[in-house]
Amino acid sequence: MIEMFNIQTLNKISKYGTDNFDTAKYNIADEVQNPDAIMVRSAAMHDMEFAPNLLAIARAGAGVNNIPVDKCAEQGIVVFNTPGANANAVKELVIAGLLISSRKVPEAMTWAQTLKGNGAEVGKMVEKGKSQFAGPEIMGKTLGVIGLGAIGVLVANAAVALGMKVVGFDPYLSVKAALGLNPAVKAVADVKDVYAASDYITIHVPYNADTKSTINADTIALMKDGVRVLNFARGELVDNAAIIAALESGKVSAYVVDFPSDEVLGVKNVIAIPHLGASTPESEDNCAMMAALELIDYIENGNIKNSVNYPDAEMNAAGTKVCVMHKNIPAVISQLTTAFGSAGINIENMVSKSKKDYAYTMLDAAGDVNDEIVNKLAAVDSVIKVRVIK
Repeated sequence: MIEMFNIQTLNKISKYGTDNFDTAKYNIADEVQNPDAIMVRSAAMHDMEFAPNLLAIARAGAGVNNIPVDKCAEQGIVVFNTPGANANAVKELVIAGLLISSRKVPEAMTWAQTLKGNGAEVGKMVEKGKSQFAGPEIMGKTLGVIGLGAIGVLVANAAVALGMKVVGFDPYLSVKAALGLNPAVKAVADVKDVYAASDYITIHVPYNADTKSTINADTIALMKDGVRVLNFARGELVDNAAIIAALESGKVSAYVVDFPSDEVLGVKNVIAIPHLGASTPESEDNCAMMAALELIDYIENGNIKNSVNYPDAEMNAAGTKVCVMHKNIPAVISQLTTAFGSAGINIENMVSKSKKDYAYTMLDAAGDVNDEIVNKLAAVDSVIKVRVIK
């Protein structure tokens, strides 16, 4: 008998994602009882209670602020995101942001509409009034990119292609990202070098306690006069009071933000976009597909890729795969292997990875892993959840 898994969708998820689930194994619906996994986009989950059988939550997007990530880690629920799936969509809007911050395009378009009703005089009025919307070209200017992940790399490379000089900063620059960077991008070791050199600054880092208000009064003071700041990552990365003060003083010429808030709406030289960064059909399809494949691989094989609260880990097993989620503390592994040894079961292979306070261990067991052994594993201090995949 095939085991069925219930997948709950909290938002409308593209069929490019849900069609990956084998209907002989998976029941996918908005309303399901005791879901084994959840697919979500923007729905708020912080007040939700999770059943013990919930294995994973997959966010069809990069940000996971709507998910109680720490709570999930404590309960052995893997939270996935889809880094890079929406990168091109965001990159394209960032490039648009560069242009409209320079040429005052939104204000010009609004002004042009006010000329309606002037008949043959419209042409003359346009020529007379257009100078108020003049602005610099981006070619030859310097773009500072804070955060060189999937989106930051694409933005940096696109800016180079448009004739800009690019300086980037990322203390956690991955090998993959570094290899993907155009050689013309100058990566610096100190973010202060980005602030000092840039005519435009765009930020592409995840939002957390460490990155909150990355752009603040102190960092703005290090920037060039007249700098233009772009925020297509998260609103909280920029201190609203500081950016408003800088706009009023002229220190910052324009602030383009994809996360409108009451504080910045209506402020002169703020260009507020209603969170359109990933709002393309291609992006939604890519995110949904990646999220679905992550869930399927975890549910069926126990493999973890692109988790924000547990380490990535993958293992092929010849026998029975036993997956153990536990706290990242000493002596847990030895207790797990002792339990197998006392039951006379050999461990053919083992993978154990950690991420901050949590760890994930997969064991390839050559023998019958019965409920008694599972209960012994679950009873080990600091073990959170045990899964057996045959």
